[in-house]
Amino acid sequence: MAPLKALELAYPIFDSNFQTFCASHGILSVEDFLIHDVYELAAFADQQPTSEKLKQGITQIFSIIDAQHQPWLNGLELLDDALQKKHVFSTGCEGIDLLLGGGLRAGQLTELVGPSSSGKTQVCLLAASYLVSKNMGTVVYLDTGNSFSSQRIAQFVGRISNCMFDQAGQRIFQKVMNNILCYSVFDIFSMFNVLHRLEINLQSQKGEQVRLLIIDSISSLITPIIGNSGSQGRALMASAGYLLKKLAQEHNLVVLVTNHTVGGERGIPKPALGQTWKSVPHVRLLLSGDHGNNIRSISVLKHPSMASGKVASFTI
Repeated sequence: MAPLKALELAYPIFDSNFQTFCASHGILSVEDFLIHDVYELAAFADQQPTSEKLKQGITQIFSIIDAQHQPWLNGLELLDDALQKKHVFSTGCEGIDLLLGGGLRAGQLTELVGPSSSGKTQVCLLAASYLVSKNMGTVVYLDTGNSFSSQRIAQFVGRISNCMFDQAGQRIFQKVMNNILCYSVFDIFSMFNVLHRLEINLQSQKGEQVRLLIIDSISSLITPIIGNSGSQGRALMASAGYLLKKLAQEHNLVVLVTNHTVGGERGIPKPALGQTWKSVPHVRLLLSGDHGNNIRSISVLKHPSMASGKVASFTI
């Protein structure tokens, strides 16, 4: 769903006065309404000189949401959707694939959590390289910390394709790079711009071959807005989670994001972004490793179809 300003042309009731009122309550897009108490919002509207028009706008927003809401699925339809439509894509790493029963599942938001140098970016680069090398589609890669490495992609492509970096190898590498669409994104608003353009392209079939969306890292975009803007920051975080899950589900995408760790109780590291974000990913995986070698450990913190605590080792 689009930002409110983008809807003004089709719905004149969403004028600048309505947008200003919504922004004052941390509402910048249609998605933001889903996490607000509509009765509380209406009460705030009652205090404004244009209360009736504001409440008409609020009612219109929920009409738009209802119109776009898909019908409920029964159990058999959900099972068919999971088995027939939501493909599993290999990460290119045997250890991770075995742990996850084949790899990353389309329609799900998967989060890689880990401290610095635990291998999060390497897993992202490998997954992108493998998917494109095997001609399974294209990748949209949002790089938030200048960590995207074409040299590392070249190494992975050479390993996957079992080819030397000769003329033929260069052609394969160039094809892979042409199908990994990398965007440098340094704030959450730039991320929303990229994601909304992607959604439009997917809806118009221009991006129908996109199979994997990577954000490395989501926490570096969200952390700055949580501490400084209160409820608006949390609303933006919830909107980001909603949009990522919506893209995954409606367009059969694998969505892979990374998250760093922070100090927890008794000094035990825990995933950043807190309890509000904790419920957002379908799958949450913890990466760890010894800085002295290339062996990494990955464990399941959250998964819809397997118990937490499963662990596997791998090298990358």
